[in-house]
Amino acid sequence: MTKQRLGSLHSSVASLHLSDRAPASASPQKSQSQSSPSFDPQSYAKPFCDFITSNPTIFHAVDHFTRQLDAHGYQRLSERDSWTSVLQRGGKYYVTRNGSALIAFAIGRDYKAGNGFAVVAGHIDALTAKLKPVSKLPSKAGFVQLAVAPYAGALNKTWWDRDLSIGGRVLVRDPATGVVKQRLVKLDWPIARIPTLAPHFGAAAQGPYNLETQMVPIIGIDNSDLFGENATDEDISIKPGTFAATQPPKLVRAIAGQLGVTDYSNIISWELELYDSQPAQLGGLDKEFIFAGRIDDKLCCYAAQEALLASPDDASPGLVKLVGMFDDEEIGSLQRQGARSNYLSSVMERIVEAFAGTTSYGPNVLSQTVANSFLVSSDVIHAVNPNFLNAYLSQHSPRLNVGVAVSADPNGHMATDSVSTAILQAVAERCGSKLQVFQIRNDSRSGGTIGPMTSARIGLRAIDAGIPQLSMHSIRATTGSLDPGLGVQLFKGFFDYFEEVDREFQSF
Repeated sequence: MTKQRLGSLHSSVASLHLSDRAPASASPQKSQSQSSPSFDPQSYAKPFCDFITSNPTIFHAVDHFTRQLDAHGYQRLSERDSWTSVLQRGGKYYVTRNGSALIAFAIGRDYKAGNGFAVVAGHIDALTAKLKPVSKLPSKAGFVQLAVAPYAGALNKTWWDRDLSIGGRVLVRDPATGVVKQRLVKLDWPIARIPTLAPHFGAAAQGPYNLETQMVPIIGIDNSDLFGENATDEDISIKPGTFAATQPPKLVRAIAGQLGVTDYSNIISWELELYDSQPAQLGGLDKEFIFAGRIDDKLCCYAAQEALLASPDDASPGLVKLVGMFDDEEIGSLQRQGARSNYLSSVMERIVEAFAGTTSYGPNVLSQTVANSFLVSSDVIHAVNPNFLNAYLSQHSPRLNVGVAVSADPNGHMATDSVSTAILQAVAERCGSKLQVFQIRNDSRSGGTIGPMTSARIGLRAIDAGIPQLSMHSIRATTGSLDPGLGVQLFKGFFDYFEEVDREFQSF
C-alpha cells in the first residue's frame, strides 16, 4: 500500500459513526466485533497464519490461490484462448497473468450482458528485496554477499538483523523437450542477514545508511584469502556464459537442489526475493493479535478469496462476482499485471462479449455493465497506534478486531464518496458487519490505492475499504486475530447482498 495518508473526510462519511451501535446479533464475547452468531471470525486466524507462512512470495501466493480455486471447481482460463464458447451461466473461472496476478469470478445463473459486476480487488505484492540480475558479488572481508535491490520501500530500518530466507520463481528448460517452465522455490532455512553496526562505533552506526553499500546481505563465509586458497565458492560445474554463472555458486547449488535440477545451464533465469523467515503466529495474552510479515496486502486478498468461495450461488444470481489480485501496486501499478493495465477491463469485456453475442456486443452494453457494477478497493488501512495518538484524528482511528475501515480523501487519493459509502454501509447492515472510518490529518501527506486508478480507467463506482493493521511497511506487521474473518464477513456480504442493495441506488 502506498498508502492511506488521507485528507479531510466527506461529511457524509461521518455517518458511519452511527454504526457504533452494535447490531442485535452482535456477540459481546468476540472482542466487541459485530459478527453474527453463525459466523466465527476467529476460525480464519490460524488458516491465515498458515497461508502467510507457507506462501512468502507473490508467486507462491498466486499459486496457492489457484490451487484453492481448482479444489472448489473453478476452471482455469488462458488469455491466449477464446472464452466465448467456454463461459457459462453458473460457471466459475479464473485467469492469471505473469504468475503474479489473479482474477477469479463466478457468473450468476441469471446473469445477462449489461448486468453488473461485484468486484473486490486489492494488491498481492509486498515490500521486499529482489535479487539483481547479476547477484554474484566478490567476497569481502571473509563474507559472501548477495546483490539485491529494494522493491518499493524495503531495506528500511526494520530489515536489520532479520533471519532472511529466499524464494520465488525459477525458469527451467526441460532438456528433453526444450520447453521452458516456471518452477517455484523457497529455501526452508534463513540464508541471509543484514548486520547492524554496533552503537559503540558512534556516528557511523547512526545513519543515514547507503542502500547500495551498507544494506548488503551476507549469505556465507569465505576466508580463503587468508590461506592463499581459491575461493571456496567456486564451482567448475557452472558453465561460463550461462545465467547460473552470474549468480553465487552456493546459491545456485541450493536452488537447483531444491528443484532437482542437475544441469545448472538449464536454469534460464529467476526472480528471487528475500523474506522474513519467521512464521506468522498468534500473539498477545489472549492471542488476540496476528504477528506476520507481508500482511500488506495479502490480508485483504486472502479475505476476498475466502469470501468469494463462501458466497452461495443463489446470492446475487444476476451478477458476476469477481476478485482481483494485482501486482506492482507498491511501485505504481504500471506493469501489465498491475491495476493500471487492461487486465481487469479485458476480463470484464470478454465476459460481456460471451453473453452479448457478436450482434449486440459493443460500447453500449459495456458502458451499461460498468454503470451497474461496483468496486470495493480493499487495501490494508492504518490501525490506531497507542504510542502515536497525535498522528491520528480521534474520530478516524480504526481499531483491531472491530471491522473493515472505510478510507476517504477529498483530493482523489481514495475512491470513496458519499454514494459508495452508503452502499457499503447498507451491505454491512445486512451481513452484521461494523464499518470503521479512517482519514489522515490535514498536516500529513496522502498516499493512494488501486481504487482511484481502477475506477477512473473503467468507470466503476468504487469505495476504498480495507482491514486495519499496525506497522505498515515494516518487514513484520500486526493485525487482529479476528480481522481476517471480519474481512471475509464483509466481503461475503458484499457478494451476497450487492444486487439487492443496488436496487436502492438506481439513480446513481
